[in-house]
Amino acid sequence: MTFTSRPTEPRPSAPLRQPRRRRASRRLAVGAALASLALIGTFALVPPAPPNAAAQLDAYIRSHAQTLRVSQEAAATAVTRDRYGFAPGTASLASSGSNFDWAKLVMLDGGWPTSDANITVFTRWMRQENGANDWWNRNNPLNNGLGSGGGGTGTYANLVIAAQKVAENLHRNPGFATIAEAFAVSAPTNITEAAIWASPWASSHYANGTHWHYTPVESFTAPASAWG
Repeated sequence: MTFTSRPTEPRPSAPLRQPRRRRASRRLAVGAALASLALIGTFALVPPAPPNAAAQLDAYIRSHAQTLRVSQEAAATAVTRDRYGFAPGTASLASSGSNFDWAKLVMLDGGWPTSDANITVFTRWMRQENGANDWWNRNNPLNNGLGSGGGGTGTYANLVIAAQKVAENLHRNPGFATIAEAFAVSAPTNITEAAIWASPWASSHYANGTHWHYTPVESFTAPASAWG
């Protein structure tokens, strides 16, 4: 009997298995990468914080900066003026006697423009403090504490002094500097109002504008006795 040997077929080699530590490290790396991507996505969805009042004013001033260059060859020319202008003073404003006139008087005392933007903001501010139809209450339309003898509930001798004290307070108190700067450049109403809300003038900060009113302010005339 003859025996024939059959060639042995090679068995497929088993796949190499990675050590457990290497596989675990790989899973951790993938997990960390996914977590990082999720974190980046989360930050991308969060809106940036709005700029504060001072930053808004600074941005406005920078975007509206103006320069003037005069050629050295320019010659001075004599100009004959045959017209003159008129700016209302204390007496003329007092004779009219309205809340808008008092707002202009504060602007004049503070050295600020009596622009539409400034007067609009200021008369709105007066209305927030004392209302429009009784704005001369205690001769202290803005409930100013400086020199009134009673904080925000103090009284001035007349509205002329009251205007001077408001302008003085806005200039001298660092907490009101942004308001004064906004009036100086006739900033848009929203910027000046944001400066008022952010300031310590009212402890409530006017609920950051939530309690602010934007309807047109009516004109009311104070009694002549209030002007002194």
